[in-house]
Amino acid sequence: MNPLDTLMWLVNFPASHGYAMVFIAGFSILGLFAVSARGATPGGSLRAIREREGLLPLDTRPRAGIGGTIVRIVFRVLAFVMLGSLVIGILSLTGVPVTRAYIYDNGRPTTATIDGDWVTFTTAEGVEYTLESNFFTPAVYPDRDAYLPSGAPVVVRYLPDHPQAFVIDSAQTPR
Repeated sequence: MNPLDTLMWLVNFPASHGYAMVFIAGFSILGLFAVSARGATPGGSLRAIREREGLLPLDTRPRAGIGGTIVRIVFRVLAFVMLGSLVIGILSLTGVPVTRAYIYDNGRPTTATIDGDWVTFTTAEGVEYTLESNFFTPAVYPDRDAYLPSGAPVVVRYLPDHPQAFVIDSAQTPR
């Protein structure tokens, strides 16, 4: 398995679902960063007031909690993943071929049919895939604005190890 193909397959998900990723990441980043902050523990501010006023006995002082640290690290990693997905989604919506050029150059060609926003093709191993190529971030390269009639045969290039990462080859479409 090629590690670069796997990376392009992972990055292709937010790139091919750009519209949804912008909204999902945009609304979740703030909450993820808030949960990953140090003072986000429940009752933390009340505990601070009690400590300041001397209302807490010495034996109830907070101990170094490894569980809270792990939770903060996990949510911080998730926040940065969502931030990256937001950037990839925005680039994809604006027409930047984030993963399309790599898939086009390194993909295996096969014929496919288009039915609305769905592309159906069969890999060299004989597995049939029906995948989405939506209106906002179409899986078309090198000419993103090429007209592709529904039901017409097209050429699709897909990564051999990860056929879910594909592009429709607009240079070989019927004219």
